[in-house]
Amino acid sequence: MKLGGADRVPAYGFGIAPNLTPLKHFAGGNTEMALEDEITKAIGAHGMWKNRLRGAIDSGKADANPADVAKDNACPFGQWLHGSTITASMRNGANYNAVKKLHADFHRCASNVMTCVASGKKEQATSLLGGEFSKISGELTNAMMKWKAAGA
Repeated sequence: MKLGGADRVPAYGFGIAPNLTPLKHFAGGNTEMALEDEITKAIGAHGMWKNRLRGAIDSGKADANPADVAKDNACPFGQWLHGSTITASMRNGANYNAVKKLHADFHRCASNVMTCVASGKKEQATSLLGGEFSKISGELTNAMMKWKAAGA
C-alpha cells in the first residue's frame, strides 16, 4: 500500500511489520501529534489481541508463533517505540519508560498464552488470558493514555 510515497503497513495489525517506514512528520517537529496518533493506533491494535487470543484458545490452534509474538519491537507500535524517531528527552521520560516496559510485558504474556494454546493447555491459557494478560493489557492502556495526555 502506498501512503505519501512510502510503502507502509496500512494499520496496526497483529503481526510484524518489516517494511514500516519511519514517521517523517515526527522528525519535522510535531512530536505531540505523532505521539497521539501512534498511541491511538496502538491502543486499538493491542486491544484486539484479547479477541485474537480468545479465538486461539477456543479453536485450540495458535495462529502465530509464540517466539514472534514475544518480540516487543516487531509490531508497528514496537518499531516506533524502539525506533529513531523518538527524541532523547522523550526516551528519558517516565511515561516512555513505563510504556516500553509494559509493552514488553504485554508481548511476553501474549506469547505465553500462545505457547499454552500450542501445547494444548487450554485451561492454563484461559487463566492467563483472564488474569495476567488482562491486568498487563489494562496497565499498558492506562500508561499509554497517561503518556498521550501528557503529550510530548
